Amino acid sequence: MLDVGLSPDMAGPRILDSFRACLSSVLEISLGEVPQHEENLRAAVAQWRTWLAGRGAGLVPIANASRFQWPGYWIAVLAETPESKEQMAVLMFGSPPGAVLSPQSSALLGRAATDLPIEEGYVVAPFDPAWSADSTRPAQRGWVEVVAIADRAEAPMQQMTTARAIPGRGLEGDRYASSVGTFTPRSGHGVGYDLTLIEAEVLDELTLTDGHRLGYAEARRNIVTRGIDLNTLIGQRFRVGDVECIGRRLCEPCAHLERLTHSGVLRKLIHRGGLRADILTAGNITVGATIECLERE
Repeated sequence: MLDVGLSPDMAGPRILDSFRACLSSVLEISLGEVPQHEENLRAAVAQWRTWLAGRGAGLVPIANASRFQWPGYWIAVLAETPESKEQMAVLMFGSPPGAVLSPQSSALLGRAATDLPIEEGYVVAPFDPAWSADSTRPAQRGWVEVVAIADRAEAPMQQMTTARAIPGRGLEGDRYASSVGTFTPRSGHGVGYDLTLIEAEVLDELTLTDGHRLGYAEARRNIVTRGIDLNTLIGQRFRVGDVECIGRRLCEPCAHLERLTHSGVLRKLIHRGGLRADILTAGNITVGATIECLERE
């Protein structure tokens, strides 16, 4: 995402300028490339839809936006309040979602959706979602820097030397293996809840605006890795020591993680929050164990 602000001399309703800024950020284009409109928001949205259609995308309204959950970007329109006295548009991200761009008020950054007066919301979505995996990626190798578990939701993560991996469940003693994690599916075991991983390199370079750093255990992932690009393991089998796993999806940050750690974590970890994986074979995961990508079938 781009960090887009508002110019003091912008004409027209500020809600239109902030919505444009959110579009500019999520599309990663300059603000000047997003058409400017001076009517009301409803008319502007209709015109932006036509403009996006020329780019092969749409602006999809969200039903019940105040309760919307998904780990990607979306634009929320906030109602007027006694404090703000104007509508605002903010860019949301994560599940549960939090504000990662707020052109009209930086005080809203990191605020959870449940704490915001959301009136409506929109997702920028491509018309054609088809994709193909890159089969030319070379095999990768890395190693385990840290192993950590928490025995219950929101409990501090405890580092350990070795943890037992249980197929279809998780690490022995961890809250997700016991089905008591914050995001444990209500219907039972879901896909991608066994194991979470994050790169040490990401945490090493992460510096928050208030000067805080995010410790390895604070990241609330089971495995901290080094030397391997986790984002490339989606849909890929890989081995951690003698334990075979499969990458399911990115482990994106969310407002819940920011609430438990430090301000700014949500925004800084977008697309760098690690990997969600499932465990396919039993075994021990030990600090220092090799992580290697397995050959594609």
